[in-house]
Amino acid sequence: MLATLALALATLMNVLDTTIANVSIPTIAGDIGVSANQGTWVITSFAVAMAISVPLTGWLAQRFGQVRVFVMSTLLFVLASLLCGLSRSLEALVAFRVLQGLVAGPMIPLSQSLLLQCYPAAKSGMALAIWGMTTTVAPVIGPILGGWISDNMSWGWIFYINIPAGLVAAGISWMLLKHRELPTRRLPVDVVGLALLVIWVGAMQLMLDRGKELDWFDSTEIMTLAIVASVGFCFFLAWELTEKHPIVDLSLFKLRSFTIGTLAIGLGYGVFFANILILPLWMQQYMGYTATWAGLATAPIGLLAILFMPMVGKSMGRIEPRTFAMLGFAVFALASFMRAGFNTDMGFMDMVWPQFIQGIAIAGFFIPLSAIIITGLDHARIPDATGLSNFVRITAGAFGASISVTLWENRAALHHAQLSEAITPYHPAAQMALDGLYAHGFSEQQALATLNRVIDTQAATLSAIEFFWVSGIVFLFLIALIWFARPVRGRL
Repeated sequence: MLATLALALATLMNVLDTTIANVSIPTIAGDIGVSANQGTWVITSFAVAMAISVPLTGWLAQRFGQVRVFVMSTLLFVLASLLCGLSRSLEALVAFRVLQGLVAGPMIPLSQSLLLQCYPAAKSGMALAIWGMTTTVAPVIGPILGGWISDNMSWGWIFYINIPAGLVAAGISWMLLKHRELPTRRLPVDVVGLALLVIWVGAMQLMLDRGKELDWFDSTEIMTLAIVASVGFCFFLAWELTEKHPIVDLSLFKLRSFTIGTLAIGLGYGVFFANILILPLWMQQYMGYTATWAGLATAPIGLLAILFMPMVGKSMGRIEPRTFAMLGFAVFALASFMRAGFNTDMGFMDMVWPQFIQGIAIAGFFIPLSAIIITGLDHARIPDATGLSNFVRITAGAFGASISVTLWENRAALHHAQLSEAITPYHPAAQMALDGLYAHGFSEQQALATLNRVIDTQAATLSAIEFFWVSGIVFLFLIALIWFARPVRGRL
């Protein structure tokens, strides 16, 4: 139980750091004297570095040992957090965020792998449930905690809070798990594969992070990054599939359950992450919610997840994981279709209910799919499998975030143009609305600006509703997809 607590604490700290800085960017940028756009490099640098290091987990574990890599990564994460908090220039902060991202990559896959070693096979589901709770709760509380720290304390504390948690997690993990270390192998370093991985993942992540700002493929920079990422990925695939000691074990995709489980968790997480991004943006930009109230409206997603995850974990030995995954995707679809009924007159509780219900879906999402992914693998290959599947999940989340926001804004612009066509002197409802504003003392310019704001809100709402409909349909497709995986009964 102590080992479980330590591993869960390290995972919580790690996942929390992917979101806690997001709402603090204006504060950080103002304090170190840079623009808000420059400040976003604090997020981008961490994401790029982490995306590169996650697939290396399997190789690092085989070369140096799972426990050693996990403990060292946690201690270096603590050091990087301290240096981030002490930074007083953008260059220093970005450099230390890169270090933090590089050492953060192996922590989550290895915490999952080590948890499975701490439990007998019959209780593997419970181990995955504990791991799933930490990865679910952290993204929800991250923005709320980051905003509160930025408003009430120095922004450095969003990094300093990692120090005690990381030291405790590393100390307990080493003390209790060092005797569980698996045999290591002196594998040669796949320098070419590593270089290609850095090139294509770095280019892809930069493209996704800067695409919206630079108007995507109308920008020469984005086109260049897209070409580098595509060509680099093709060379990476060709090299890794023929290399004797690849840096990433792509042979795992020969296993049907691993491929189906990884595809399902990638698509599902990408759509899920896009939903939890679009919803608070819509609430804050168009519905008048503050960051705090938007956070409170989305936070209930963790309540039922925490309640149901242990129940799902206990039942994994008796009930097929694909059944749980099917129910999870069905509830995801239900929550999406409920959001598709949103309108501009909704109250706070109307926003909360789909989030609350979605907690059941999360319990039936992470744990069963994680079980399907590692089906039939021995402990030596689990770090490779968890590292690669987590890389796919993280990458899918980045794609989901970038694509969803772009499509939402583009569709909102289209709806705005269509709705604006009705604002003419010959449209009775439009003229009545303008006459009412004139009667309240509005000038013509003020009245038209007010009406434009109403159209903005309606256009963004229509676009969000379309996105929620598409999300529900994707989740229904995933219900069918998951049944192509091999059945899992008893032992994982």
